[in-house]
Formats: sequence, structure tokens, C-alpha cells
Amino acid sequence: MTHRPHSHPSTPWLRRLAAHAHALGVSCALALAITTPAVSWAQAAPKLDKVVVAGWSKPITEITNLLVEEDKGFFKARGIDLAYVPGAGGGDALRNLLSGQADVAFTDPGSFFTALDKGEKLRAIYDIYPQNVFNVVSLKSQNILKPADLKGKRIGVYSLASGTRQNLQVLLNQAGLTEADVTVVVTGLLNFAPLMQGQVDATAATDTGLLVGRQKGLGGVNVMEIKNHLNISSDFFVVREDTYQQKKDVLKRFLHAYQDSAKWMMQSPEEAAKLAVKVAIDGQNPSMNLDIIRLRNESSVSATTDKRGLGAFDMVSLQKGAKAYKAFGMIQRDILVSDVVSQDLLPTATKPATQPAKK
Repeated sequence: MTHRPHSHPSTPWLRRLAAHAHALGVSCALALAITTPAVSWAQAAPKLDKVVVAGWSKPITEITNLLVEEDKGFFKARGIDLAYVPGAGGGDALRNLLSGQADVAFTDPGSFFTALDKGEKLRAIYDIYPQNVFNVVSLKSQNILKPADLKGKRIGVYSLASGTRQNLQVLLNQAGLTEADVTVVVTGLLNFAPLMQGQVDATAATDTGLLVGRQKGLGGVNVMEIKNHLNISSDFFVVREDTYQQKKDVLKRFLHAYQDSAKWMMQSPEEAAKLAVKVAIDGQNPSMNLDIIRLRNESSVSATTDKRGLGAFDMVSLQKGAKAYKAFGMIQRDILVSDVVSQDLLPTATKPATQPAKK
């Protein structure tokens, strides 16, 4: 391909333009500036490193801090061009990660352990929600009070690749049951509608899902919280081992930006609730958004993060979780979490800001 040389300022047409500009009282320098190709903002701006996050969900209110980049710029400030790929469960997030469609997966421990059990080379690098937020909910009329009462029941889960299913399995194991003893029904994100309509006898959900269900008229329910049986993290960021080894600087800046966004949502839940109206698919109600955001903020902190900063893992708790999954027959291999969890990319430990008191 032949490239045409740029016109030089000494060419006749440019001399004529300069003369004309002089006659109009415009400086020759300005005339030259007008005719010189400008450097675009894209060329002048610092280069950003793109990081694609594979989510377990669609863009919903509880992850507002990941959705407000256009307004807040937390990631751009750390040199990161953030993108989000929605999913349908933690297993879905890992599939998008392993297929190369994403750099980081937002996934749950059960999906992580299952992938490791299959031989995938993965590493967890940030504990997003160190509290177990999962539960199994039933209408009081069903009289389901303990795990053993689930036998023979129809139980809803968000998806077969979700943390709701993994944690249902944990609860069933408390009574010596397996999925073969129940009927698992995929309900999607609006998992309380089938419960209210009698299509399932119980549903595996999260604290925010239960909150929304109650605000939509769920009524009297019995709630079995999984944390009373196995209190491990709900979600963390996971990367492929090669990404961890080769892109530590980028990942470190990504985690710092995420921590910035999480602190903002804790310090400014009202602002986050308002922004959720335009960025979250379920964010139409600012008041409900605020309740959801406050719940999710609570699950982002723990005794461990109080000491070592947001994102820090409780390695003892996580190892107990890995042992429990093997004991329940949910995985076959022994997993030593110190081999697959790293905390060296976390921002310098700082005590997270406390949430403002409810008014």
C-alpha cells in the first residue's frame, strides 16, 4: 500500500491560507494550527489495560459498585478499562473465564472447588463476600423446619451452575440427603415467584433475594441459613493460573480499584442506590436498592477484613469448606487452599470504613 506524504507547510495552498489569515488579522501560527492534524484524545490519553470480569449474574443492584464505572471511574483511575460479562451462576462465570472470554471470574467457593477438582489451574485472589449469604426458604404452610424436612420436596435454584445449588447440597448433606432425594427446579433470578405460586416447596436463595421477595409480598416463611452449618465465603475473584503469573501488576491495580469501589458503596450507599436506578436491571426502586446495597455491604466485611482490609481471606475457614465439600462427596480430591489462594495482590491492608447508621 502506497502512503501519501503529509503536505508540508511550505506548499502553495498553505502559504495562500496563511496569507489570507494574515489579511483577516489571524496569526500565521493559528492558521498552521488549524491545518495541522490534531492528536486525538484517544492517542493522548494514557493506555488502559482491559480487564473483563465474568459475573455470576446479570447487572443487578447488589453489584452496583462494578456497574458505575462510567459515572465514578474507579477502575480508569487505576489504569484499568473495565468490562463486565453477565452469567447465570458461579459455574457460568468460570466457564467464561476458562474459555478466554474473561480475565477474572466473580464466582462462589463451590464452583471454584468443583473446577479445581476437575483439574483446572485456577487461583483465588480476593474475597468479595466473606460471609455466607445463602439460605433455603419455604412457606410456613410447608412446615419445613430442618434439613431432613426437605426430603421429597421440590426445591428451586437460580441455575444448576449457581451457588444456590451448591449451598443446597451443603444443607442436604447435613441430613444425610443428596439431590437424588429431592427434585431440583431451575427458577432463574426471580426465584421467589415460583415459591409464592406453589410451583416449588422451597427455594435456595440469598439474603438479598429474600429481602426482595418479602418486599414483593412473600409473607410468612421459614428460613434455614447455610452459614449456621458451613460459614464460608459466598464469592471471590478467581483467575487462571497463567494470568496470575503473567499479569500481577494489572491484577493488583484491578483489585485496588475494586476495593475503592467497595469502600465507596459502603460510605455512600444512598448515592449507590440512586445510580443503581440507571445501571441495574432490577434497580427501579431506589428505596429497595438501598436495602439491598446495605445488606451486600454487610457481607463484604468480617473479623478478618477488620484486621487486614477488604478482600482478605480467612484461610482456616476456607480450608474447612474444602474439607467439607470432599466429606460430602461434592468433590473427590483433597484441596489445600494455600496452594490455590493468594493474597499477595491485595491492596495494603486498611481497616474498611464502617457503614453509616440507618436513618
